[in-house]
This record gives sequence, structure tokens and C-alpha cells, in this order.
Amino acid sequence: MNEILELTINEMPRTEFDCSCGRRHNFSVQDMSIRKGAIEDLPKMAAPFKDGKILVVFDNNTYKVAGKKAVELLKENGFNIKELLFDTGDDILIPDETTLGRILQEQDLDCKLMIAVGSGVINDAVKFVTSRTKLPYIIVATAPSMDGYVADGAPIISQGYKYSPVAHLTYGLIGDTDILTTAPQDLIQAGFGDMVGKITAVADWDLAVKVIGEYRCDTCVELTNRAMDICFAKAEGLNHRDPESLGALLEALTLTGVAMALVNISRPASGAEHMLSHYWEMDYIARGLNPIHHGTQVGVATPVIARFFELMEDLLPEGTKELCPSPEEIRQLLAKGGAPSSPKEIGIDRELFRQSLLNGYNVRPRYSIMQFAKENGRLEEIAEQITREIYG
Repeated sequence: MNEILELTINEMPRTEFDCSCGRRHNFSVQDMSIRKGAIEDLPKMAAPFKDGKILVVFDNNTYKVAGKKAVELLKENGFNIKELLFDTGDDILIPDETTLGRILQEQDLDCKLMIAVGSGVINDAVKFVTSRTKLPYIIVATAPSMDGYVADGAPIISQGYKYSPVAHLTYGLIGDTDILTTAPQDLIQAGFGDMVGKITAVADWDLAVKVIGEYRCDTCVELTNRAMDICFAKAEGLNHRDPESLGALLEALTLTGVAMALVNISRPASGAEHMLSHYWEMDYIARGLNPIHHGTQVGVATPVIARFFELMEDLLPEGTKELCPSPEEIRQLLAKGGAPSSPKEIGIDRELFRQSLLNGYNVRPRYSIMQFAKENGRLEEIAEQITREIYG
């Protein structure tokens, strides 16, 4: 029982076990390679699909750091390759109807596999399309920037609204620590911010269990806590792109992805802090602006949600507040990893911030500390208080 807790990250694919939560879990990712030089494993990982065409998807940035090498390795080993390059210039790629439609257009009838070379947007876009066309895909990670590499959700934009439909799990993950060292510092900060967000996500899950009787898997909570320990112990090295610290960050993000995959929901890694991030992102897109990296937003939202837990402490169920450190402790942790710690630092204006505190609980149907505050008639006063504390 709970055998997955005894495995290393690269041993976890194809794991099936009876869990202490009463369910039988299945982690159906077929292969993972997180190590120095892992991209060399790509031909072997893709070997079962060698009799068909493989569509390799990247943008102009990820092509340089990993896409070119991936294509060369596959061609040298006799694979039939088609390439899809998104040339975004100085803009960022948005996982919207245009991006998803382009990938679908480029999927030939004899395509047997897609390989996504990138991080959040490219992974999510390819994951979504392949889930709908019943194709497997492999992700070659280029940055330790988010936790969705081995999760089954695929956050996308539809008519300006961000939502996270269920897609499917990747066939395999390549996480080459040599490639990770080339990631822009802002993406490293985003990944670390996403990991810091697990602090309040775990507390939110505990709150939902105690208030509305929501299901929880303690094995998945243990995986998330283990991931945070691995990441936070090496946080200082992220500032100077230490390969060991970057590898620890990717391993931690992947572990939380495993936890999400086991329960088929993002609960182990996503709570109210993610709702604020999604609210801000949708606002930016609606105004025709490039949104800030999701994980960066999650990071700065985490002390805000921790403040909610402080201000609601008198009404919280026993033991819930103890799961959430103080906002100041979380800000210090973010600074340790070189990530922003305030919404003001990343350009979130006062009114957008205030509105997100008042309405962010509506972003997704998930019980959170914001919903708890709303039900207890405290949301408005807390939103005003936190806004004043940050913006004056």
C-alpha cells in the first residue's frame, strides 16, 4: 500500500497501487528521464512510434535550446519527422483557439506521436490537442516553470476565459538538467513561485475536507510535502542557476504533477492562490496585454492567501491554520529563491487586486479560504484590509 512513496521520481511511471485513501491509483505515464543529458533518451522513448510520422512542436526560443537537438537525434535514428515552429517574436505564445487550431492543422493523418518542446503553453496546447485526437505525446521540458508536465489538466484560453479542461497524461517526460540551465531567470522564478503556492494549496484542501467533507488522499499530500522539502532545501541555488537546484525544482514540480495525476484533479497543487493568478491573467488577456508568468503570479498570491488564513483564524477548523505559515515567512521564502513576493512588484494595479480578492473565488468551482470567508460574511472586509495593507 502507498508503494509510490518508496520510489524515485524516474521509477514512478506505470505505477499502480492500492492507496490508504481507499482508492486504487494508476500513474499511467510510460517513461520519465530527469537527469543530466536526458535528451539523449528521446529516441529510445519515442521508439514505439517509429513506424509513423512524428510532429515536433516548438517556438523560436525552445527550438534553439532543445528543439534543434531533439530533431537531429530523431532524424539520426531514422524517425519520420515533421516540424511545427511558432515564431512569436517578442510576444508570448497564448494557448488559445489560434494556437490549438494550428497544431491540429499540422497533424497529418499518418501522425503517430507529437513531441512538445517547451514548458507551460506548448505543453498544455499539445496535451489538449492530442487528448482530443487520441494521440500520445512526449514533452521535452525546457524550463522548470510549472507543475503540469505530468498532470492531466490543460489550462487553455477560450474566448478570453481561462479554464482547465481534463486532457490526458503525457506518454513520457524528458527533463534534461543541462537544458534547464538555459532557461530564462523569469521562468525559473515562475517555477519556484508555483512551488511556493503548494503551501496554501495544501491548507485549502484541508479546509475543504473539514468544512464540506471533500475527498483527500494523504499519499498525494505526502508527495506534495516531499516536493516542497526537495525544492525549498535548494532554493538559494536558483539565483545563480545551479544545476542541482534546477534539477530539484523540476523534480519537485514533477512530483506535484504525479500527485495531481493520481487523483485526477489539481487539488494537491492548486488552491485559492491559483484562482487569483487566473483572475489576473484573464484580465490582462482581455485588455490585449501579455500576462505575467502564471507561476510568478501564484507566488505573489500565496502570501495574500496566507493573510486570509490569518484573518479567518478564529473561525477555522482545528488544525487548519497550523498548515499555513505566516505571510512574512512565505515572502522570505520567495525572496530566498529570487522570486517576487508582492503583487505591486509585478504590476498588478490596486483595483484589479481588490476585485480579484472579491471575485476570485468564482474562477473555478473549488472550495477555498476565499469561499469560506464569503460564507462567513467576512470577504469584503478582508479584501479591503489586505488591499490597504499592500497598496495603502
